[in-house]
Amino acid sequence: MNVSAWLARNARQRPEDPAIAEGERVHATWRDWAGRSAALAGGLRGQLGLATGDRVAIVMRNRPEYLEAQFAIWQAGLVAVPVNARLHPEEIAYVLGHSGTAVVVTDTEHAEDVTSLVGTVPSLRTVVVAPGKDWDRLLAAPDGPRIDRRPEDPAWLFYTSGTTGQPKGATLTFRNLLMASLSYFADIDPISSRDSILQAAPLSHGSGLYGLPHIARGATSVLPVSGGVDGAEIAALLGRWSGMSLFAAPTMVRRLATDPDLVSADLSNLRTIIYGGGPMYLADLQHALGVFGPKFSQIYGQGETPMTITGLSKADHADVTHPRHEQRLQSVGTPRTDVEVRVVDEQDHDLPAGEIGEVLVRGDVVMPGYWEAPEATAEALRGGWLHTGDVGAFDEDGYLTLHDRSKDLVISGGMNIYPREVEEALLHHPAVEAVAVTGRPDPQWGESLVAFIVPAAGAEPPTPAELDAACLERIARYKRPKDYRFLTSLPTNNYGKVVKRELRDQLRAEAEPPQDHTSSTHGP
Repeated sequence: MNVSAWLARNARQRPEDPAIAEGERVHATWRDWAGRSAALAGGLRGQLGLATGDRVAIVMRNRPEYLEAQFAIWQAGLVAVPVNARLHPEEIAYVLGHSGTAVVVTDTEHAEDVTSLVGTVPSLRTVVVAPGKDWDRLLAAPDGPRIDRRPEDPAWLFYTSGTTGQPKGATLTFRNLLMASLSYFADIDPISSRDSILQAAPLSHGSGLYGLPHIARGATSVLPVSGGVDGAEIAALLGRWSGMSLFAAPTMVRRLATDPDLVSADLSNLRTIIYGGGPMYLADLQHALGVFGPKFSQIYGQGETPMTITGLSKADHADVTHPRHEQRLQSVGTPRTDVEVRVVDEQDHDLPAGEIGEVLVRGDVVMPGYWEAPEATAEALRGGWLHTGDVGAFDEDGYLTLHDRSKDLVISGGMNIYPREVEEALLHHPAVEAVAVTGRPDPQWGESLVAFIVPAAGAEPPTPAELDAACLERIARYKRPKDYRFLTSLPTNNYGKVVKRELRDQLRAEAEPPQDHTSSTHGP
Protein backbone atom coordinates (compact mmCIF):
# COMPACT_ATOMS: atom_id res chain seq x y z
CA MET A 1 0.00 0.00 0.00
CA ASN A 2 1.56 3.28 -1.10
CA VAL A 3 -0.54 6.42 -1.60
CA SER A 4 1.90 7.65 -4.26
CA ALA A 5 0.04 5.25 -6.58
CA TRP A 6 -2.64 7.95 -6.80
CA LEU A 7 -0.31 10.08 -8.93
CA ALA A 8 0.41 7.30 -11.39
CA ARG A 9 -3.29 6.50 -11.72
CA ASN A 10 -4.26 10.12 -12.31
CA ALA A 11 -1.42 10.51 -14.82
CA ARG A 12 -2.85 7.61 -16.83
CA GLN A 13 -6.49 8.68 -16.63
CA ARG A 14 -6.18 12.48 -17.07
CA PRO A 15 -2.57 13.24 -18.04
CA GLU A 16 -3.20 16.80 -19.26
CA ASP A 17 -5.60 17.93 -16.53
CA PRO A 18 -4.27 20.51 -14.05
CA ALA A 19 -2.89 18.88 -10.90
CA ILE A 20 -1.02 21.69 -9.12
CA ALA A 21 -1.71 25.38 -9.58
CA GLU A 22 0.14 28.37 -8.19
CA GLY A 23 -2.56 30.98 -8.03
CA GLU A 24 -4.32 31.09 -11.38
CA ARG A 25 -1.38 29.51 -13.23
CA VAL A 26 -1.10 25.77 -13.83
CA HIS A 27 2.23 24.58 -12.43
CA ALA A 28 1.89 20.88 -13.30
CA THR A 29 -0.47 18.51 -15.02
CA TRP A 30 -0.93 15.04 -13.58
CA ARG A 31 1.61 13.71 -16.08
CA ASP A 32 4.07 16.39 -14.96
CA TRP A 33 3.55 15.81 -11.25
CA ALA A 34 3.84 12.04 -11.49
CA GLY A 35 6.99 12.34 -13.59
CA ARG A 36 8.65 14.90 -11.33
CA SER A 37 7.92 12.97 -8.15
CA ALA A 38 9.18 9.73 -9.72
CA ALA A 39 12.44 11.41 -10.72
CA LEU A 40 12.84 12.97 -7.28
CA ALA A 41 12.24 9.56 -5.71
CA GLY A 42 15.01 8.12 -7.84
CA GLY A 43 17.33 10.95 -6.80
CA LEU A 44 16.56 10.55 -3.09
CA ARG A 45 17.57 6.89 -3.19
CA GLY A 46 20.24 6.95 -5.91
CA GLN A 47 22.03 10.29 -5.40
CA LEU A 48 21.45 10.76 -1.66
CA GLY A 49 21.65 7.09 -0.69
CA LEU A 50 18.45 6.94 1.33
CA ALA A 51 16.98 3.56 2.22
CA THR A 52 13.42 2.41 2.86
CA GLY A 53 12.10 3.88 6.11
CA ASP A 54 14.56 6.79 6.29
CA ARG A 55 13.02 10.12 7.28
CA VAL A 56 12.92 13.16 5.01
CA ALA A 57 11.61 16.46 6.38
CA ILE A 58 9.94 19.24 4.42
CA VAL A 59 10.45 22.75 5.79
CA MET A 60 8.94 25.26 3.38
CA ARG A 61 5.93 27.45 2.86
CA ASN A 62 3.09 26.15 0.74
CA ARG A 63 4.44 25.93 -2.79
CA PRO A 64 4.30 23.37 -5.65
CA GLU A 65 7.64 21.80 -4.74
CA TYR A 66 6.20 20.87 -1.36
CA LEU A 67 3.66 18.51 -2.90
CA GLU A 68 6.19 17.15 -5.39
CA ALA A 69 8.62 16.37 -2.57
CA GLN A 70 5.98 14.81 -0.35
CA PHE A 71 4.84 12.29 -2.94
CA ALA A 72 8.44 11.62 -4.00
CA ILE A 73 9.23 10.68 -0.40
CA TRP A 74 6.40 8.18 -0.35
CA GLN A 75 7.21 6.80 -3.81
CA ALA A 76 10.76 6.15 -2.60
CA GLY A 77 9.53 4.21 0.43
CA LEU A 78 10.62 6.92 2.86
CA VAL A 79 8.84 8.63 5.75
CA ALA A 80 7.72 12.24 5.39
CA VAL A 81 8.26 14.64 8.29
CA PRO A 82 6.31 17.80 7.37
CA VAL A 83 7.48 20.68 9.61
CA ASN A 84 5.71 24.01 9.93
CA ALA A 85 8.13 26.49 8.42
CA ARG A 86 6.97 29.16 10.86
CA LEU A 87 8.57 27.37 13.79
CA HIS A 88 11.63 28.78 15.52
CA PRO A 89 14.92 27.20 14.32
CA GLU A 90 15.36 25.56 17.72
CA GLU A 91 11.93 23.99 17.42
CA ILE A 92 12.76 22.78 13.91
CA ALA A 93 16.05 21.35 15.21
CA TYR A 94 14.17 19.41 17.89
CA VAL A 95 11.79 17.83 15.36
CA LEU A 96 14.63 16.92 12.99
CA GLY A 97 16.69 15.41 15.78
CA HIS A 98 13.86 13.54 17.44
CA SER A 99 12.66 12.04 14.15
CA GLY A 100 16.19 11.13 13.04
CA THR A 101 15.70 13.07 9.81
CA ALA A 102 18.44 12.41 7.23
CA VAL A 103 17.51 14.96 4.54
CA VAL A 104 15.56 18.20 4.59
CA VAL A 105 13.85 19.72 1.57
CA THR A 106 13.40 23.46 2.08
CA ASP A 107 12.97 26.70 0.12
CA THR A 108 15.18 29.75 -0.23
CA GLU A 109 13.30 31.59 2.52
CA HIS A 110 14.29 29.01 5.13
CA ALA A 111 17.50 27.65 3.63
CA GLU A 112 19.86 29.60 5.90
CA ASP A 113 18.16 28.53 9.12
CA VAL A 114 17.86 24.89 8.06
CA THR A 115 21.36 24.60 6.58
CA SER A 116 22.83 25.87 9.85
CA LEU A 117 21.51 22.73 11.53
CA VAL A 118 23.79 20.42 9.52
CA GLY A 119 26.42 19.30 12.03
CA THR A 120 24.15 20.26 14.92
CA VAL A 121 21.45 17.65 14.33
CA PRO A 122 23.43 14.35 14.30
CA SER A 123 21.17 12.49 11.86
CA LEU A 124 20.97 15.33 9.30
CA ARG A 125 23.14 14.60 6.24
CA THR A 126 22.14 17.25 3.75
CA VAL A 127 19.67 20.01 2.83
CA VAL A 128 18.09 20.35 -0.60
CA VAL A 129 16.82 23.80 -1.54
CA ALA A 130 13.86 23.85 -3.92
CA PRO A 131 14.03 25.34 -6.43
CA GLY A 132 17.79 25.27 -6.82
CA LYS A 133 20.66 23.37 -8.37
CA ASP A 134 20.46 20.41 -5.95
CA TRP A 135 16.73 20.16 -6.60
CA ASP A 136 17.35 20.24 -10.36
CA ARG A 137 19.95 17.51 -9.96
CA LEU A 138 17.41 15.28 -8.24
CA LEU A 139 14.87 15.99 -10.96
CA ALA A 140 17.38 14.83 -13.56
CA ALA A 141 17.70 11.39 -11.92
CA PRO A 142 16.22 8.27 -13.52
CA ASP A 143 12.70 7.57 -12.29
CA GLY A 144 12.60 5.65 -9.05
CA PRO A 145 10.19 2.72 -8.79
CA ARG A 146 7.30 2.91 -6.37
CA ILE A 147 8.42 1.00 -3.29
CA ASP A 148 5.85 -1.36 -1.83
CA ARG A 149 4.91 -0.49 1.74
CA ARG A 150 2.78 -2.40 4.22
CA PRO A 151 -0.38 -0.74 5.54
CA GLU A 152 1.18 -0.56 9.02
CA ASP A 153 4.41 1.11 7.84
CA PRO A 154 4.94 4.74 8.86
CA ALA A 155 4.22 7.33 6.16
CA TRP A 156 3.97 10.68 7.97
CA LEU A 157 5.36 11.82 11.34
CA PHE A 158 2.84 14.38 12.51
CA TYR A 159 4.38 16.54 15.22
CA THR A 160 2.01 18.19 17.65
CA SER A 161 2.14 21.93 18.14
CA GLY A 162 3.91 21.54 21.44
CA THR A 163 1.75 23.84 23.56
CA THR A 164 2.66 21.77 26.64
CA GLY A 165 6.25 20.57 26.69
CA GLN A 166 8.13 19.17 23.71
CA PRO A 167 6.03 18.13 20.69
CA LYS A 168 5.40 14.44 20.13
CA GLY A 169 5.50 12.78 16.73
CA ALA A 170 2.29 10.90 15.98
CA THR A 171 3.26 8.05 13.67
CA LEU A 172 0.72 7.99 10.85
CA THR A 173 0.79 4.86 8.74
CA PHE A 174 -0.27 4.35 5.15
CA ARG A 175 -3.43 2.72 6.52
CA ASN A 176 -4.14 5.81 8.66
CA LEU A 177 -3.84 8.12 5.63
CA LEU A 178 -6.03 5.89 3.49
CA MET A 179 -8.72 5.59 6.16
CA ALA A 180 -8.76 9.36 6.76
CA SER A 181 -9.20 9.93 3.03
CA LEU A 182 -11.98 7.34 2.64
CA SER A 183 -13.75 8.77 5.69
CA TYR A 184 -13.66 12.20 4.08
CA PHE A 185 -15.58 10.82 1.08
CA ALA A 186 -18.04 9.07 3.38
CA ASP A 187 -18.81 11.93 5.76
CA ILE A 188 -17.64 15.28 4.40
CA ASP A 189 -17.75 15.57 0.62
CA PRO A 190 -17.77 13.47 -2.53
CA ILE A 191 -15.02 14.95 -4.72
CA SER A 192 -14.54 14.83 -8.49
CA SER A 193 -11.70 15.68 -10.84
CA ARG A 194 -13.51 18.93 -11.68
CA ASP A 195 -13.06 20.19 -8.12
CA SER A 196 -10.18 21.97 -6.41
CA ILE A 197 -8.77 22.59 -2.96
CA LEU A 198 -7.20 25.88 -1.92
CA GLN A 199 -4.21 25.27 0.35
CA ALA A 200 -4.08 28.51 2.33
CA ALA A 201 -3.26 26.92 5.71
CA PRO A 202 0.06 25.09 6.33
CA LEU A 203 0.40 21.84 4.40
CA SER A 204 2.36 20.43 7.32
CA HIS A 205 -0.79 19.81 9.33
CA GLY A 206 -4.55 19.61 8.85
CA SER A 207 -4.73 21.34 5.50
CA GLY A 208 -2.25 18.87 4.03
CA LEU A 209 -4.23 15.94 5.36
CA TYR A 210 -7.48 17.28 3.89
CA GLY A 211 -5.66 17.66 0.59
CA LEU A 212 -5.05 13.91 0.30
CA PRO A 213 -8.63 12.88 -0.62
CA HIS A 214 -8.66 15.63 -3.24
CA ILE A 215 -5.45 14.29 -4.75
CA ALA A 216 -6.87 10.78 -4.66
CA ARG A 217 -9.84 11.96 -6.76
CA GLY A 218 -7.79 13.98 -9.22
CA ALA A 219 -8.90 17.42 -8.03
CA THR A 220 -6.57 20.40 -8.49
CA SER A 221 -4.39 21.55 -5.58
CA VAL A 222 -4.30 25.36 -5.66
CA LEU A 223 -1.54 27.16 -3.75
CA PRO A 224 -2.13 30.90 -3.21
CA VAL A 225 0.73 33.10 -4.40
CA SER A 226 0.41 35.19 -1.23
CA GLY A 227 1.11 32.10 0.87
CA GLY A 228 -1.78 32.89 3.18
CA VAL A 229 -5.33 34.11 3.54
CA ASP A 230 -6.12 37.12 1.37
CA GLY A 231 -9.73 37.92 0.54
CA ALA A 232 -9.06 39.59 -2.81
CA GLU A 233 -6.81 36.75 -3.93
CA ILE A 234 -9.32 34.08 -2.88
CA ALA A 235 -12.09 35.94 -4.70
CA ALA A 236 -10.00 35.92 -7.89
CA LEU A 237 -9.17 32.23 -7.50
CA LEU A 238 -12.86 31.40 -7.11
CA GLY A 239 -13.33 32.91 -10.54
CA ARG A 240 -10.63 30.63 -11.97
CA TRP A 241 -11.14 27.26 -10.24
CA SER A 242 -14.41 25.38 -9.85
CA GLY A 243 -15.69 23.34 -6.94
CA MET A 244 -13.24 24.92 -4.52
CA SER A 245 -12.89 23.73 -0.92
CA LEU A 246 -10.53 25.07 1.70
CA PHE A 247 -9.60 24.34 5.27
CA ALA A 248 -9.80 27.27 7.67
CA ALA A 249 -9.16 27.46 11.38
CA PRO A 250 -11.92 29.32 13.25
CA THR A 251 -9.80 32.48 13.37
CA MET A 252 -9.47 32.30 9.58
CA VAL A 253 -13.22 31.83 9.14
CA ARG A 254 -13.82 34.97 11.20
CA ARG A 255 -11.41 36.93 8.99
CA LEU A 256 -12.88 35.63 5.75
CA ALA A 257 -16.45 36.43 6.81
CA THR A 258 -15.53 40.08 7.39
CA ASP A 259 -13.26 40.57 4.36
CA PRO A 260 -15.03 43.02 2.02
CA ASP A 261 -13.40 41.61 -1.13
CA LEU A 262 -14.63 38.13 -0.37
CA VAL A 263 -18.01 39.11 1.03
CA SER A 264 -18.84 40.89 -2.23
CA ALA A 265 -17.37 38.17 -4.50
CA ASP A 266 -19.16 35.64 -6.69
CA LEU A 267 -19.18 32.56 -4.41
CA SER A 268 -20.80 30.15 -6.85
CA ASN A 269 -17.53 28.21 -7.23
CA LEU A 270 -17.09 27.84 -3.47
CA ARG A 271 -17.92 24.25 -2.56
CA THR A 272 -16.97 23.71 1.09
CA ILE A 273 -15.23 25.50 3.93
CA ILE A 274 -13.85 22.84 6.23
CA TYR A 275 -13.17 24.22 9.67
CA GLY A 276 -11.68 22.81 12.84
CA GLY A 277 -8.59 22.88 15.01
CA GLY A 278 -10.12 25.04 17.75
CA PRO A 279 -13.42 26.24 19.15
CA MET A 280 -15.78 27.88 16.68
CA TYR A 281 -17.96 30.22 18.66
CA LEU A 282 -21.64 30.33 17.83
CA ALA A 283 -21.80 34.05 17.03
CA ASP A 284 -18.88 33.76 14.59
CA LEU A 285 -20.37 30.70 12.88
CA GLN A 286 -23.81 32.28 12.51
CA HIS A 287 -22.26 35.38 10.95
CA ALA A 288 -20.19 33.24 8.54
CA LEU A 289 -23.26 31.22 7.56
CA GLY A 290 -25.02 34.47 6.76
CA VAL A 291 -22.15 35.46 4.46
CA PHE A 292 -21.32 32.17 2.73
CA GLY A 293 -24.45 30.10 3.20
CA PRO A 294 -24.49 26.47 4.39
CA LYS A 295 -21.16 25.57 2.79
CA PHE A 296 -19.51 24.66 6.07
CA SER A 297 -18.40 21.28 7.37
CA GLN A 298 -16.76 20.95 10.74
CA ILE A 299 -14.15 18.30 11.43
CA TYR A 300 -13.04 17.39 14.94
CA GLY A 301 -9.89 15.35 15.12
CA GLN A 302 -6.29 15.28 16.28
CA GLY A 303 -2.96 14.50 14.71
CA GLU A 304 -3.11 11.16 16.49
CA THR A 305 -6.26 10.24 14.56
CA PRO A 306 -5.73 12.42 11.53
CA MET A 307 -8.61 14.87 11.66
CA THR A 308 -11.14 12.05 12.03
CA ILE A 309 -13.23 11.75 15.20
CA THR A 310 -16.55 13.50 14.59
CA GLY A 311 -18.03 15.76 11.96
CA LEU A 312 -20.81 18.33 11.69
CA SER A 313 -22.09 18.04 8.14
CA LYS A 314 -23.22 20.70 5.72
CA ALA A 315 -26.74 19.32 6.13
CA ASP A 316 -26.54 19.92 9.88
CA HIS A 317 -25.44 23.50 9.28
CA ALA A 318 -28.32 24.03 6.86
CA ASP A 319 -31.08 22.49 9.01
CA VAL A 320 -32.28 25.76 10.53
CA THR A 321 -35.76 24.37 11.27
CA HIS A 322 -34.44 21.79 13.72
CA PRO A 323 -35.52 22.73 17.27
CA ARG A 324 -31.97 22.22 18.55
CA HIS A 325 -30.19 23.83 15.60
CA GLU A 326 -28.17 26.27 17.69
CA GLN A 327 -27.10 23.53 20.10
CA ARG A 328 -25.96 21.43 17.17
CA LEU A 329 -23.98 24.34 15.74
CA GLN A 330 -22.14 24.47 19.06
CA SER A 331 -21.34 20.76 18.86
CA VAL A 332 -18.67 18.98 16.81
CA GLY A 333 -21.20 16.62 15.27
CA THR A 334 -21.48 12.87 15.32
CA PRO A 335 -18.86 10.08 15.16
CA ARG A 336 -17.31 9.54 11.77
CA THR A 337 -17.93 6.38 9.77
CA ASP A 338 -14.59 4.70 10.53
CA VAL A 339 -14.35 5.20 14.30
CA GLU A 340 -16.01 4.44 17.62
CA VAL A 341 -16.22 7.33 20.07
CA ARG A 342 -16.93 7.21 23.81
CA VAL A 343 -17.21 9.69 26.68
CA VAL A 344 -15.89 8.21 29.92
CA ASP A 345 -15.19 8.98 33.57
CA GLU A 346 -11.80 8.80 35.27
CA GLN A 347 -12.02 4.98 35.39
CA ASP A 348 -12.84 4.83 31.65
CA HIS A 349 -16.45 3.86 32.36
CA ASP A 350 -18.99 5.05 29.80
CA LEU A 351 -21.05 8.06 30.80
CA PRO A 352 -24.70 8.60 29.83
CA ALA A 353 -25.83 11.39 27.53
CA GLY A 354 -25.46 14.79 29.08
CA GLU A 355 -22.61 13.89 31.44
CA ILE A 356 -19.17 15.37 30.81
CA GLY A 357 -16.07 13.23 30.56
CA GLU A 358 -12.99 12.51 28.46
CA VAL A 359 -13.41 11.69 24.76
CA LEU A 360 -11.98 8.34 23.66
CA VAL A 361 -11.71 7.03 20.10
CA ARG A 362 -10.58 3.88 18.32
CA GLY A 363 -10.48 2.69 14.73
CA ASP A 364 -8.08 2.00 11.89
CA VAL A 365 -7.47 5.73 11.46
CA VAL A 366 -5.89 6.01 14.93
CA MET A 367 -2.09 6.10 15.07
CA PRO A 368 -0.20 3.03 16.33
CA GLY A 369 1.79 5.30 18.66
CA TYR A 370 4.21 8.17 19.11
CA TRP A 371 7.61 8.04 17.42
CA GLU A 372 10.29 6.80 19.82
CA ALA A 373 8.07 7.40 22.83
CA PRO A 374 6.81 4.08 24.26
CA GLU A 375 5.69 5.49 27.61
CA ALA A 376 3.66 8.29 26.03
CA THR A 377 2.19 5.74 23.59
CA ALA A 378 1.14 3.40 26.38
CA GLU A 379 -0.50 6.26 28.27
CA ALA A 380 -2.35 7.65 25.25
CA LEU A 381 -3.55 4.27 23.94
CA ARG A 382 -4.30 2.48 27.21
CA GLY A 383 -7.03 -0.10 26.92
CA GLY A 384 -6.87 0.07 23.13
CA TRP A 385 -8.52 3.50 22.96
CA LEU A 386 -6.92 6.86 22.15
CA HIS A 387 -7.39 9.12 25.16
CA THR A 388 -7.75 12.50 23.51
CA GLY A 389 -7.49 14.69 26.59
CA ASP A 390 -10.57 16.53 25.34
CA VAL A 391 -13.59 16.92 27.60
CA GLY A 392 -17.09 16.67 26.19
CA ALA A 393 -20.56 15.17 26.37
CA PHE A 394 -22.95 13.45 24.00
CA ASP A 395 -26.55 14.55 23.73
CA GLU A 396 -29.46 12.14 23.33
CA ASP A 397 -29.11 12.28 19.52
CA GLY A 398 -25.42 11.36 19.55
CA TYR A 399 -23.99 14.84 18.91
CA LEU A 400 -20.78 15.51 20.77
CA THR A 401 -20.16 18.89 22.36
CA LEU A 402 -16.63 19.69 23.48
CA HIS A 403 -16.15 21.73 26.59
CA ASP A 404 -12.38 22.03 26.83
CA ARG A 405 -9.11 20.24 26.92
CA SER A 406 -8.92 18.42 30.26
CA LYS A 407 -5.96 20.62 31.23
CA ASP A 408 -8.10 23.74 30.70
CA LEU A 409 -10.74 22.70 33.23
CA VAL A 410 -10.88 25.14 36.16
CA ILE A 411 -12.02 23.95 39.61
CA SER A 412 -13.10 26.94 41.69
CA GLY A 413 -14.64 26.50 45.11
CA GLY A 414 -15.08 22.79 44.34
CA MET A 415 -17.06 23.54 41.18
CA ASN A 416 -15.98 22.48 37.69
CA ILE A 417 -15.93 25.39 35.25
CA TYR A 418 -15.29 24.89 31.54
CA PRO A 419 -13.74 28.08 30.11
CA ARG A 420 -15.35 27.64 26.71
CA GLU A 421 -18.88 28.26 28.00
CA VAL A 422 -17.67 31.43 29.71
CA GLU A 423 -15.99 32.54 26.48
CA GLU A 424 -19.20 31.90 24.54
CA ALA A 425 -21.11 34.12 26.97
CA LEU A 426 -18.58 36.96 26.80
CA LEU A 427 -18.49 36.91 23.00
CA HIS A 428 -22.13 37.97 22.95
CA HIS A 429 -21.00 41.42 24.07
CA PRO A 430 -20.69 43.52 20.87
CA ALA A 431 -17.47 45.18 22.06
CA VAL A 432 -15.65 41.84 22.52
CA GLU A 433 -13.64 40.72 19.47
CA ALA A 434 -11.89 37.73 21.07
CA VAL A 435 -11.55 36.20 24.50
CA ALA A 436 -9.61 33.50 26.32
CA VAL A 437 -10.56 32.37 29.82
CA THR A 438 -8.21 30.45 32.08
CA GLY A 439 -7.60 29.78 35.76
CA ARG A 440 -5.07 31.12 38.25
CA PRO A 441 -4.18 29.88 41.73
CA ASP A 442 -6.42 31.37 44.40
CA PRO A 443 -5.81 30.83 48.15
CA GLN A 444 -9.54 31.03 48.93
CA TRP A 445 -11.16 29.26 46.00
CA GLY A 446 -8.35 26.97 44.82
CA GLU A 447 -8.57 28.52 41.36
CA SER A 448 -10.33 31.58 40.03
CA LEU A 449 -11.22 32.58 36.50
CA VAL A 450 -9.47 35.33 34.55
CA ALA A 451 -10.79 36.51 31.17
CA PHE A 452 -8.37 38.01 28.66
CA ILE A 453 -10.37 40.28 26.36
CA VAL A 454 -9.51 41.73 22.94
CA PRO A 455 -11.91 44.66 22.36
CA ALA A 456 -13.57 44.99 18.97
CA ALA A 457 -11.87 47.40 16.57
CA GLY A 458 -13.00 50.98 17.15
CA ALA A 459 -14.94 50.09 20.29
CA GLU A 460 -14.36 51.25 23.83
CA PRO A 461 -13.32 48.38 26.12
CA PRO A 462 -16.41 47.09 27.89
CA THR A 463 -16.61 47.70 31.62
CA PRO A 464 -16.36 44.82 34.09
CA ALA A 465 -19.99 45.41 35.00
CA GLU A 466 -21.03 45.02 31.35
CA LEU A 467 -19.02 41.83 31.04
CA ASP A 468 -20.51 40.47 34.25
CA ALA A 469 -23.96 41.19 32.85
CA ALA A 470 -23.15 39.34 29.61
CA CYS A 471 -22.15 36.33 31.69
CA LEU A 472 -25.16 36.44 33.98
CA GLU A 473 -27.51 36.39 31.00
CA ARG A 474 -26.20 32.97 29.95
CA ILE A 475 -24.27 31.16 32.67
CA ALA A 476 -24.41 30.59 36.42
CA ARG A 477 -23.17 33.34 38.73
CA TYR A 478 -20.25 31.29 40.07
CA LYS A 479 -18.82 30.96 36.56
CA ARG A 480 -18.16 34.68 36.16
CA PRO A 481 -14.48 35.61 35.86
CA LYS A 482 -13.01 37.29 38.93
CA ASP A 483 -10.69 39.38 36.80
CA TYR A 484 -10.82 40.94 33.33
CA ARG A 485 -7.65 41.82 31.42
CA PHE A 486 -7.53 43.68 28.12
CA LEU A 487 -5.06 42.79 25.36
CA THR A 488 -4.50 43.92 21.79
CA SER A 489 -4.29 40.27 20.69
CA LEU A 490 -4.28 36.78 22.18
CA PRO A 491 -1.12 34.66 22.04
CA THR A 492 -1.40 32.04 19.30
CA ASN A 493 0.81 29.29 17.95
CA ASN A 494 1.77 28.82 14.32
CA TYR A 495 -1.59 27.22 13.49
CA GLY A 496 -3.69 30.05 14.89
CA LYS A 497 -4.67 28.26 18.11
CA VAL A 498 -4.77 30.33 21.26
CA VAL A 499 -1.93 29.27 23.59
CA LYS A 500 -3.53 29.45 27.01
CA ARG A 501 -0.34 28.10 28.58
CA GLU A 502 1.27 31.50 28.08
CA LEU A 503 -1.65 33.19 29.81
CA ARG A 504 -1.54 30.72 32.70
CA ASP A 505 2.22 31.18 33.04
CA GLN A 506 1.76 34.94 33.17
CA LEU A 507 -0.81 34.62 35.95
CA ARG A 508 1.35 32.27 37.99
CA ALA A 509 4.31 34.62 37.69
CA GLU A 510 2.40 37.51 39.21
CA ALA A 511 2.87 37.97 42.92
CA GLU A 512 -0.61 39.46 43.26
CA PRO A 513 -3.52 39.94 40.84
CA PRO A 514 -3.71 43.48 39.46
CA GLN A 515 -6.07 45.86 41.21
CA ASP A 516 -6.83 48.56 38.67
CA HIS A 517 -9.66 49.92 36.56
CA THR A 518 -9.38 47.05 34.06
CA SER A 519 -10.20 44.45 36.70
CA SER A 520 -13.37 43.31 38.33
CA THR A 521 -13.06 41.09 41.39
CA HIS A 522 -15.75 39.12 43.13
CA GLY A 523 -16.18 35.67 44.58
CA PRO A 524 -17.30 32.69 42.51
